[in-house]
Amino acid sequence: CWEVRKHNSSEWCHFIRTNPDCRLDGGFLDYLDGVFCVFPPRLLPLAVTLYALWLLYLFIILGVTAEKFFCPNLSAISTNLKLSHNVAVFFLTTPLHGVTFLAFGNGAPDVFSAVVAFSDPRTAGLAIGAIFGAGVFVTTVVAGGIALVKPFTAASRPFLRDVIFYMVAVFLTFVVLYVGRIRLGEALGYLGLYVFYVLTVVLCTWIHRRQRGDGLAPPGPWEPEMPTDIEEPEASSTNSGDYGEEYRPLLPSQETSLRILTVALSPLDYRKWRRKPWYWRLFKAFKVPVELVLLLTVPVVDPDKDDLNWRRPLNCLHILTSPLLCVLTLKSGAYGLYQIQGIFPVWGLVTVVASALAFIIFITTSNEEPPKYHCVFAFLGFLASAMWINAAATELVNILRTLGIIFQLSNTVLGLTLLAWGNSIGGEGSAAPQCPPGTPWGPPAILKVSFSPCADTFSDLTMARQGYPRMAFSACFGGIIFNILVGVGLGCLLQMTSSQPLVKLEPDSPLVWVLAGALGLSLVFSFVTVPAQCFQLGKAYGVCLITYYLVFLCVALLTEFRVIHFSTP
Repeated sequence: CWEVRKHNSSEWCHFIRTNPDCRLDGGFLDYLDGVFCVFPPRLLPLAVTLYALWLLYLFIILGVTAEKFFCPNLSAISTNLKLSHNVAVFFLTTPLHGVTFLAFGNGAPDVFSAVVAFSDPRTAGLAIGAIFGAGVFVTTVVAGGIALVKPFTAASRPFLRDVIFYMVAVFLTFVVLYVGRIRLGEALGYLGLYVFYVLTVVLCTWIHRRQRGDGLAPPGPWEPEMPTDIEEPEASSTNSGDYGEEYRPLLPSQETSLRILTVALSPLDYRKWRRKPWYWRLFKAFKVPVELVLLLTVPVVDPDKDDLNWRRPLNCLHILTSPLLCVLTLKSGAYGLYQIQGIFPVWGLVTVVASALAFIIFITTSNEEPPKYHCVFAFLGFLASAMWINAAATELVNILRTLGIIFQLSNTVLGLTLLAWGNSIGGEGSAAPQCPPGTPWGPPAILKVSFSPCADTFSDLTMARQGYPRMAFSACFGGIIFNILVGVGLGCLLQMTSSQPLVKLEPDSPLVWVLAGALGLSLVFSFVTVPAQCFQLGKAYGVCLITYYLVFLCVALLTEFRVIHFSTP
């Protein structure tokens, strides 16, 4: 399909529509047909500009969905599965909760993007580029930025553990790329390695707790001194299940159903709107349409509220909208539009059944008290938000492939730049670590994946400025382990069939080897220099990491444009 730009502009549309390699699998919009057939050739710059703006908006959709809908429902599910944080079982449940449920929430956009990219051999380079590119970016720019913002003493044992596991994961990926394929056993090996990592975190934390004794002991020499929920109630009052102040109703909830529905669907807190600066208002204005649609289609259960975030009219509406969303986004609506015996569409059947169920729930419940089965809405919200993330990730991969064809760029360079930056930089950033309310603050090894998702850069740097650089630094090396092991393992596993239990991963350019080498070298650099400095990290370390990333980016771009030539394996 890359050959399209070599033809005369009058032949572009015919080439795109007749070449099977130009067919985009999945997605609701045909971006190639749009740019080469709908827009005339002289308006190509306008089409590219619109696609770039839509690409940015897709990143906003991913971030908002994961942060305010996907993670809160995961937290509610973990609470209902008795994996919640509490003092009685704190020594065991906290790491398990952190490295499984919260890690899944934080890495959801990256993992869904990887799964979508691996679904087509033509876009597998996007997944590899994004996973490696995000790894290099987070372990150099973000980690270096933390050291520049606030010099600190790194947490020794968690750092060494996470770097070793990450180096093993990178080495396995390098071997898979060198062989050019990944078999069933190797895909399961990725997932097994992550399970082993989880067990290691649990065991290390249990040993650490035994050494310190039960309860909240004073911070050890490697652990930052962190406030408890009594000392800082604000940090613990904004749970991932709570939208913060944005969705807090201004009036008591003892109102009519219509009033409750209106307030619940309002994505704005006007008091907060008046206090915020103009740039926050501008960004919020872009997010409001997304948040409104998500509020209409995704229920959120908050076990830390007295009413569990029960909004009877809205939750009854969710009984209809969430299943419709699922059937109309699965396989880009192919299942939802399927005609049962050629007569009745699936979406029509779902509408009838869901409407009847919503009516029954509405007449058998009250506005003031949630029903006993309200926890089921957390599972429904998890499924609906996952479908939103999957749909956005599919559009994201398709539009990146389109931009690659327009500019004659490999999928790898698009993955290591646009996709990696978009998933790593994220949105507003978190002002504080977001553990569930009532949670005793644990060591940084536990909290490293408890941050707002899709906000690696902003939230980590903000956390460092607020006096938690060790925790933010742990996140750089611990959080991305989930992305590479589950992203590659699950992404490839879902593409295997009984007749072909393997996935081909042939690098689409020499840039893949530059990426793998750069990530491995950056990890080895930190693994050697951090202990050599007795884990005392300052501005010199930060400058070295950021300089390293700039050099890597220059080499990567020069390799992509064939200024630098490498002999590939």
